[in-house]
Amino acid sequence: MAGRAQRMAGRARRVVAAGPARRAVVAGLAPRGWARRVRQVLVAALAGALAVPLLAASGPGTAPPLFSAGLIGNDQALQPVPPEEARGAGYVRDSSVLRLADGRYRYLPAGSTDAVTVAAAAPGAIAAVAADRAWLAAGEVPGATAAERQAASRSLLDLRLLLRPGGAELAAQTPYWTYVWPRDASFAAAAFAVTGHQAEATLILGFLSGAQLPDGTWPSRSHPDGTPVADGRPAQLDATGWVSWAAWVASDGGRDAGVARGLWPTVRAAAEAATRSLGRDGLPPAGPDYWERREREPTLGTAAVLRTGLRAAGDLAAALGHRDTAARYRSAASRLSRAIAREFSGPGGFHRYPVGFGGPPQPGDGPDAAVAWLAPPFAPATRAVRAGVAQAAAQLGPGEGGAVPGMPWRKGDYWTPATATFALAEMASGDRASAQGRLRWLLDHRTSLGAFPERVRRVDGSPRSVAPLGWTSAIVLLTLASEARPLPIPGT
Repeated sequence: MAGRAQRMAGRARRVVAAGPARRAVVAGLAPRGWARRVRQVLVAALAGALAVPLLAASGPGTAPPLFSAGLIGNDQALQPVPPEEARGAGYVRDSSVLRLADGRYRYLPAGSTDAVTVAAAAPGAIAAVAADRAWLAAGEVPGATAAERQAASRSLLDLRLLLRPGGAELAAQTPYWTYVWPRDASFAAAAFAVTGHQAEATLILGFLSGAQLPDGTWPSRSHPDGTPVADGRPAQLDATGWVSWAAWVASDGGRDAGVARGLWPTVRAAAEAATRSLGRDGLPPAGPDYWERREREPTLGTAAVLRTGLRAAGDLAAALGHRDTAARYRSAASRLSRAIAREFSGPGGFHRYPVGFGGPPQPGDGPDAAVAWLAPPFAPATRAVRAGVAQAAAQLGPGEGGAVPGMPWRKGDYWTPATATFALAEMASGDRASAQGRLRWLLDHRTSLGAFPERVRRVDGSPRSVAPLGWTSAIVLLTLASEARPLPIPGT
């Protein structure tokens, strides 16, 4: 009881200590069982609005149809391949040149915004295939089997197509997704880095550096020219963690001094923002995470990522000789780590929201796929985290198949990012059998052109929404890379 009272008092002090604007934001953060009379008045008015996702694409409702089965493109333009046009077609091996059902080739010539359809022997098409293969050969195509290497090749090429001049890594091609989310772009940068495509990794991180706001955070998403998307969405604090982690990966843990020095101002500003965000209870404030919903309490999805980013920032600071700064970031990460263990761990493993305060659970509380971000390659494995990942996987992705992000989605479509996230945690933690089972499921549920869709229908296994989704492609690449050798873990 004493520990519970201290945590409740700490949260109360945190709200009182905040300025008026901050108090207005966190007024809904009162822990369950505290200020019940106030909450009874507020809950009825707020529950409906707060439960509504910020993005229709991220909600647990019916998924949109499959908009595209794949892409062709160049530096000037991207062109989706609609599902009806993909019938009987396939990419020429290790390329983004499309072989149509009649044997002709379709591609976007360099400098053109319009696709052309030519004979298979046309010099331009042959040159385009050769260029794609040369780019792949300059790095590494991970995978233990031919099917895995084929999926890795396609994923790399899809990420390359989604990378626009100037470093804007689009989440996907279709209009609703043609923006840069810091999270998705950070994963793409990490995937490029671990597969030997350093130029692409640093280009993406350079774009993210330019999109960073003066306070060290990022807008929830940006246009390809780097300007924020002005749609009223609050920033997602987890970007400060993801970008710092990706910079640490791209700089080879700080061993590439040139890359580390170039990215250090961005990482330092992000880490300062993350450190400032931690309250007296050691947790960040409530705010949208990868679920992209308004929240009344801190979430595991933000806390886990900030811990990873602070550890990565501490490592980079140490590599560059900033010892005092490194110690400060590592201290903040340790304080956050203790808060995560204390606040999010409860009956049934790790929860999405803090537990142990009594009262009714938050809507959507329960297991969260973000528990995987407490595990390798983001943090060292512990017995509690291994158990937490296994428990969440059993509830959200049973049978080593498709998974969902959390309980609101438990009866709806499977989500490939959540599925791949569990696969990465399992592979990086040494549970190869479970990881390979999820990889097989992912490979079996791609589009006819081999692209990973955002969602997969539970009822018939058909791909839904948008394909290729860059985030899933990047997570799969990281999983396949960790199959051959352990990925680095910040803070170790």
